[in-house]
Amino acid sequence: MAEPHYPLGPSPSGLGGGVLPGNVGTVDDHFFRRYRSLLDAEDAAFDELEHAYEDGDRASFESDLAMWHIAIERRTTFLTTHGLSTEALSL
Repeated sequence: MAEPHYPLGPSPSGLGGGVLPGNVGTVDDHFFRRYRSLLDAEDAAFDELEHAYEDGDRASFESDLAMWHIAIERRTTFLTTHGLSTEALSL
């Protein structure tokens, strides 16, 4: 199978993936799989939050809100660990 191509600089190891400019770590298929799983977990947590809101279940809503925040924090921490920021761009 051919290596996927990402518009990044060359990989220091020469084994695929690449390095983003600046202080960003290696971005490869493992990075994208992990990030995708974090996005899926965040999406699932939000779905549960949405259902609790629609059902008017206050206790479940508060619990699901906390779980959604945890999922967001995990995704943000993952990106920060890899030198990427989730800060909004100022225009």
